[in-house]
Amino acid sequence: MESVSNGWRKIFGAQKFREVSLFPLPETEYTIIMKTFLAAALLVVTAFASSAAETNAVPLSPSVAKDSRCFELRTYYAAPGKLEALNARFRDHTCALFRKHGMEIVGFWIPTSKEQGAEHKLIYVLAHKSREAAKQSWKDFGSDPDWKTARTESEANGKLVEKAESVFMAATDYSPVK
Repeated sequence: MESVSNGWRKIFGAQKFREVSLFPLPETEYTIIMKTFLAAALLVVTAFASSAAETNAVPLSPSVAKDSRCFELRTYYAAPGKLEALNARFRDHTCALFRKHGMEIVGFWIPTSKEQGAEHKLIYVLAHKSREAAKQSWKDFGSDPDWKTARTESEANGKLVEKAESVFMAATDYSPVK
């Protein structure tokens, strides 16, 4: 293996290049130590980032209300021709199951223009006590036998939702809804 200083000699054409070791350990020991350090640092950063993403403890803005619930904006893109079947499933099953699992329904909306998705888009907002409560509510909802039955029966002629998006939000300190 060619030393680092030999590589520099080739690049810069230096005849006299003093060999200086920044790290007194042999290269193999140094490599092992650095790999271990980098892996540990990456693990710490990943754990910190994921825990910060899962909580609403650190607001992104000083204008976030300290007493805000965790709001969730959800947008569903219905399969072609399935928007009314999706509305029926919410009306007849899903809304009751949301309440059963501690999710508060703020409202449901459909865009008013075709260009904005009036034929295939359903938008709604839920309120949760916290991000952790939302996570638990969705877990409980997903494993509820009544939900599984309603989903299976409503999708007998094909899936109702092609795509779903979710955005968690906190109210601002000047919002009338918190």
